[in-house]
Amino acid sequence: MQALRQEILPPSGVEFATCLNFTPSTLSDAGPSTSQSGRTLFNVVVARASHLRIFEVREEPAPISAHREDEKDRRASVRKGTEAVEGEVEMDASGEGFVNMGSVKPTGQNGVAHPATVNKFYLVREHRLHGTVTGLEAVRTVHSLEDKLDRLLVSFKDAKIALLEWSDAIHDVMTVSIHTYERAPQLMALDSPLFRGELRVDPLSRCAALSLPKDSLAILPFYQSQAELDLMEQESSQARDVPYSPSFVLDLANDVDQRIRNVIDFAFLPGFNNPTVAVLCQYQQTWTGRLKEYKDTVGLFIFTLDLVTNNYPLITAVDGLPYDCLSLTPCSTAIGGVFILASNAIIFVDQASRRVILPVNGWPPRTSDLTMPSLTPQEQLRNLQLEGARFTFVDDKTLFVILKDGTVHPVELVLDGKTVSRLSMADALARTTIPAVVARVRDDYLFVGSMVGPSVLLRTAHVEEVIKEEDVDMDAGPATVVAPADTMDLDDDDDLYGPSGNGEQPSANGATNGTVDSVKKRTVVRLSLCDALPAHGAISDMAFGLARNGDRVVPELIAATGSGELGGFHLFQRDMPTRSKRKLHAIGGARGMWSLAVRQAMKVSGGTLERPSSQNDSVIISTDANPSPGLSRIATRSAHSDIAITTRIPGTTLGAAPFFQGTAILHILFNVTNAIRVLEPDGTERQIIKDLEGTAPRPKIKSCSICDPFVLIIREDDTIGLFIGELERGKIRRKDMSPMGDKTSRYVAGGFFTDTSGLLQTFVNEQAPAENVTSTLQGAMNAGNKSQWLILVRPQGVVELWTLPKLTLAFSTTLLATLDPILTDSYDGPALSLPQDPPRKPQELDIDQIVIAPLGESRPRPHLIVLLRSGQLAVYEAVAIPPPPEPLPSTRSSTLLVKFVKVASKAFDIQHPEEEQKSVLAEQKRISRLLVPFVTSPAPGQTFSGVFFTGDRPSWILSTDKGGVKVFPSGHSVVQAFTTSSLWESRGDFLLYSEEGPSLVEWMPDVQLDGHLPARSVPRSRPYSNVVFDASTSLIVAASSFQNRFASYDEDGNVVWEPDSPNISSPLCECSTLELISPDGWITMDGYEFAPNEFVNCIVSIPLETMSTESGMKDFIAVGTTINRGEDLAVKGAVYIFEIVEVVPDPSTHVKRWWRLKLLCRDDAKGPVSFLCGINGYLVSSMGQKIFVRAFDLDERLVGVAFLDVGVYVTSLRAVKNLLVIGDAVKSVWFVAFQEDPYKLVVLGKDPQLCCITRADLFFADGQLSIVTCDEEGIVRLYAYDPHDPESKSGQHLLRRTEFHGQSEYRSSMLVARRPKNGDPEIPQARLVCGSVDGSLSTLTYVDEAASKRLHLLQGQLIRTVQHVAALNPKAFRMVRNEYVSRPLSKGILDGNLLATFEDLPIARQNEVTRQIGTDRATVLKDWASLVGAW
Repeated sequence: MQALRQEILPPSGVEFATCLNFTPSTLSDAGPSTSQSGRTLFNVVVARASHLRIFEVREEPAPISAHREDEKDRRASVRKGTEAVEGEVEMDASGEGFVNMGSVKPTGQNGVAHPATVNKFYLVREHRLHGTVTGLEAVRTVHSLEDKLDRLLVSFKDAKIALLEWSDAIHDVMTVSIHTYERAPQLMALDSPLFRGELRVDPLSRCAALSLPKDSLAILPFYQSQAELDLMEQESSQARDVPYSPSFVLDLANDVDQRIRNVIDFAFLPGFNNPTVAVLCQYQQTWTGRLKEYKDTVGLFIFTLDLVTNNYPLITAVDGLPYDCLSLTPCSTAIGGVFILASNAIIFVDQASRRVILPVNGWPPRTSDLTMPSLTPQEQLRNLQLEGARFTFVDDKTLFVILKDGTVHPVELVLDGKTVSRLSMADALARTTIPAVVARVRDDYLFVGSMVGPSVLLRTAHVEEVIKEEDVDMDAGPATVVAPADTMDLDDDDDLYGPSGNGEQPSANGATNGTVDSVKKRTVVRLSLCDALPAHGAISDMAFGLARNGDRVVPELIAATGSGELGGFHLFQRDMPTRSKRKLHAIGGARGMWSLAVRQAMKVSGGTLERPSSQNDSVIISTDANPSPGLSRIATRSAHSDIAITTRIPGTTLGAAPFFQGTAILHILFNVTNAIRVLEPDGTERQIIKDLEGTAPRPKIKSCSICDPFVLIIREDDTIGLFIGELERGKIRRKDMSPMGDKTSRYVAGGFFTDTSGLLQTFVNEQAPAENVTSTLQGAMNAGNKSQWLILVRPQGVVELWTLPKLTLAFSTTLLATLDPILTDSYDGPALSLPQDPPRKPQELDIDQIVIAPLGESRPRPHLIVLLRSGQLAVYEAVAIPPPPEPLPSTRSSTLLVKFVKVASKAFDIQHPEEEQKSVLAEQKRISRLLVPFVTSPAPGQTFSGVFFTGDRPSWILSTDKGGVKVFPSGHSVVQAFTTSSLWESRGDFLLYSEEGPSLVEWMPDVQLDGHLPARSVPRSRPYSNVVFDASTSLIVAASSFQNRFASYDEDGNVVWEPDSPNISSPLCECSTLELISPDGWITMDGYEFAPNEFVNCIVSIPLETMSTESGMKDFIAVGTTINRGEDLAVKGAVYIFEIVEVVPDPSTHVKRWWRLKLLCRDDAKGPVSFLCGINGYLVSSMGQKIFVRAFDLDERLVGVAFLDVGVYVTSLRAVKNLLVIGDAVKSVWFVAFQEDPYKLVVLGKDPQLCCITRADLFFADGQLSIVTCDEEGIVRLYAYDPHDPESKSGQHLLRRTEFHGQSEYRSSMLVARRPKNGDPEIPQARLVCGSVDGSLSTLTYVDEAASKRLHLLQGQLIRTVQHVAALNPKAFRMVRNEYVSRPLSKGILDGNLLATFEDLPIARQNEVTRQIGTDRATVLKDWASLVGAW
């Protein structure tokens, strides 16, 4: 059985991050850094598992709405009762008069005015790598001296290091080199898969080091100058290509010091002539239970790397550090030494081996013999846990420790002369996200990356502040004064995602002329939130529910995500969530709809009129093909908010737009002949131009583009007409097209574009002969920041961009027709496209639609979107380029300083009817596939520019700041017409003509579009371990997880041990609470609290026998739990059966229906109940090493009917009909059948090999059955049950057919039905949706044999012929090492991430790759389009 595994969502969150100057935009001289557009400060590169993203952080002027936050902060300091009322401004400090806020500007230091700025993330590139990232570092090589840019060093799980740099030519990362150590002897050990390497780089980029198993380091030295290169390499010709010298493996125990064993962490120290490494290691291993024999077993060893003589002298050795040290970080050169983070203390070790310890709770004196400092009474109450904490310096003497719950504590080094005398920790000053990585950027930014929630960029500002007299006495108190209490308010959203409040940090008292001044000052480190990268974190469980998008009910994936305070739910939908606001059957519009903002012309002196920007649409023009020859309607909104049709016109409208600055309508109509009409705002005709050749009508217009004051029409014989409006006359006239070629030239597509970003700039050729062009009033009117352009496509595939109004050729390329990754100007003159005889027929690779439109959120940029006739869609981003070094050819007077970079591509399966069918019926059935640009504002302060693709594959093409370009399906089976409409005073409304007729729709609120699926976040400030959707009541039952204090009791009920001091913490254990949640408003309706030491393992909604319904079956909620009784007593468990019952709602809640959880039965078990499922109306439960099948008797008790002894610990149970699949933590997978007469469980087959299964499922399609399992390493296996195969020993053994390395385990999976077009309509295929612990969401889809053979061959070609990012090997990434077979079992599962690269290839490469495997690109793309999709 063949299957395709594809990632719908990539891994979520940030595990590794580095901040660097990676792209040329970060250089200070990179283009104009005007105050309007902002400037790029630096790049942030983040990675999680195999997902790499590159962002740029831009400093931009603050939007108007950002001033509201400042207003809020200022109001906080206003005395109560003196606040300004709405529409009024507060009085100034002296109370005299009012302040005109319009004239007040924020002033910087020295009183110089500067505008308020904000820092924002913008995605530059993202890649799904064929390797698991284990480290990211910035490094400067020899080539950095030339281009002043940093390089990126990435380490991978299988001991590889890749050196990447930014390439302007491809506008993407490029691999310089890859260094692999997977064949080093250190990696041949059996336990090496458990090891995770750490990547570190010398501060001066002299070398990089990757930790390897067996206490070794792989050292990669870099050349620093050309002189070094010439010295090392006699042949300087190699110098340009290779910025590094040969790497080597350093065995620390043999080469440096034999005491360096069991390395915990290592780092390079700054300020040394040679690269110097500090290694933290445990030379004698111990654990908490052995502290009487061995304690303080950690040592710090500092040695120098002499890369020339290969000498590694030891400088410092410090032993006797606490056994629970976790990590180290070097101090700045001003202080020297290193900081070490232990579980219960922070330790500073200076260069003279002095140790200064700061205990953060009461454990260090009990677990260590180090001398402890004397603590103040306040410090003796401190009780912090540093496991999972991260720390970084914010200046030379201040360290921020971010605990695992996101609390930020400042630690200061107190100096006595030049030596550090003690460490001082202040109370928490802020709360941020749960940290996985903390990176300091320059001196004033902190990036805190999180794997379980949003990652944040913080700004640290050092501000001098005057101390009031009533403040804490500075000498006596701790080094940091307590922050305001409200900064710890956890319910505040800002505190969850970014810190608020100030940390005051004292400096020396102000002294003037040797006398102490009465005014005391201190330096305050002020933290502020700049921006956040959204993420959902690990998926602990998931369930499909039903969401109501207005009247439509759609499936929604409810995922329990996050951890700690960042826990909650994420709701994913396959299609863009929209809801219908009203049906508008009166206006029709099956052939097109246009909503226009026009108003009555008002003559003002000078004739020009400024149009108010806030004006809403006032007119809707719609057109239908019925009755023949078509009917067009002009409608407006009546007084009762209904639609009123004012004019009906026979004929089909092909285009309409506001004209003459919104005082008229330009209307293009076909009724026997083509007509271009100018209408008054009320619909009466002002002017009409009939499209005639003499007296004969010209061919029908097939498409048009209108952009005030220009009109373009393209007829069915591929000729065009160009018209221009004259504002002073209020009329239009034909425009001379002679620069573009002969009048009979042919064009297949085209349109106008207005650039408001200022990106499209031309470079004028000085040598070209000047053209005599008459400038019009419109040309002068459109000068300034708006430039207008005409894009045309000639039949042979040449795409040309022409300037307006002068019609000079600025850009010409032939590469778009083959969808090349980069489009640059070919500098050719206007191409010839004369008519052919016989007339040319449309080809599959013709450009069907082309449009340039702005895409983006807060900073829309021009994008070129193209659709080929074959259904291939590509989106290109316009990127500015420098002027050409070579002079332009004389045939061209100018060139556009832009190249287009492909950022997204998608293949649609589109069928074209026979072209000969020109009948009326064919015209009725015709589906118009158009690319319609739009701008929408779904919420205040939020604006999206995008493109809608109409037709039978309707899609939204959008771009967000942090997510890049995405193509979301709209969820309709067909959309015939689309337009934005603000007729009903909403900037977020759209008019759609779908299969349901014309309707007014809007996006669902609060939808996040940064990810690969539209999502909604439901923060609950607690994590959930299990979630299930009850279909009968449409409610959600979830188990929330808490940490509870744990106590052990003896036989007499006395507590065995309890804390004897306030700074000693109790042990914690997990406990659970059951919650009944309504998806409407996410209200918790009811709950059930378990015992303090009892937690939930699984929740299922299953049908069981009952007497309360006519059918004899009803859905119940079954819960399996574990009761933890400490390490001396065996765990127990229990099974609970709940019923969801309806009760009378409380009138005060204003909820129509209310539900409660009713406990029907609790059944104690001798072991943990690890999993539950239903089978034929019975409950299957696991208890330790047994499986029980139970019947629910009289709605009050569970009666056992069958049992089976299985493995060691059951991790998964799945049933289909009477077949049961059992996954075990040791004994792999069992396949069992249940029979009812007599009651019996029969083992059909089992896996003979040992394996730790996390999830096992049945997978079936087309009469075939497989068992899919996942183990704790993330390996997905397919098993077959085939008693006729001799290897299966008459079916006793399941046959392992396929092994595929998914790299991340999943513990939640769901089977959904898939009904392909050519499949069996009665029996659907199974599709498996899996949620992983790294936050990724993947599917397993059945592939029929013919398609799987093609795609398997294609996969082999892509592995060999496509350049993969970081030069990684996709085949090795998915291969599983198996000692029992001669060849890897890699054939049954296809890698969707690898096959997705085929869609992005240029057409010439696609043809080349498919020709080598004996098929064609159209067939392969059709196979691919039929398989992809979320569910």
